[in-house]
Amino acid sequence: MTDPEFDDSAIEAGRLLFAQTCDFVIGAAALDQVPPTDLPEIAFAGRSNVGKSSLVNALTGRTTLARTSRSPGRTQQLNFFDLGGRLILADLPGYGFARAPKEQVKAWTELVRAYFRGRAPLRRVLLLVDARHGLKASDRETMALMDEAAVSYQAVLTKADKVKPSALDACLATCVDDLARRPAAHPHVLATSSRTGTGIAELRATLAALAEPAAR
Repeated sequence: MTDPEFDDSAIEAGRLLFAQTCDFVIGAAALDQVPPTDLPEIAFAGRSNVGKSSLVNALTGRTTLARTSRSPGRTQQLNFFDLGGRLILADLPGYGFARAPKEQVKAWTELVRAYFRGRAPLRRVLLLVDARHGLKASDRETMALMDEAAVSYQAVLTKADKVKPSALDACLATCVDDLARRPAAHPHVLATSSRTGTGIAELRATLAALAEPAAR
């Protein structure tokens, strides 16, 4: 299934959530540095240079919240952000390729594996997939890891503005077909563009449904 219907109330809830202050908490280079929390947590995962940091910035409406770079592998730790005291966002190191020594890349990979297995507040992982390239072997390896760890995850296509509508539809269909066979995968695939804003309101609404309810 592709994008579900989002009514006005869901869109507004997402807007209000991401209008809140979003504060950097910590950059964790080791599992014992991962901050304790009682809040629901959403993690952003994907291949190096897929646009994780750009998507975090687009969601929060802040251009410098998560550092972006054209050099793959710039995010070298687990970066945590507190969104209005209602949701924790975790920007994970990219996988697949990085301009770093192999031992360092291996250490990041093991850190993420341990995080997936032992993070109780983790409600969902957003698996970011470049719409120009679709799912790669490294994406499927990560999906298998999350299936094994029983971590709920949802595919989000990035850079949707960089492909023709027919190619985007084909990429969506391929992702939906693959995810349908995976036990921990969420059935809906969202297409987004950090540059044009496509899909950002819908993704905000999706995450608002997972956040701590707003205080009355």
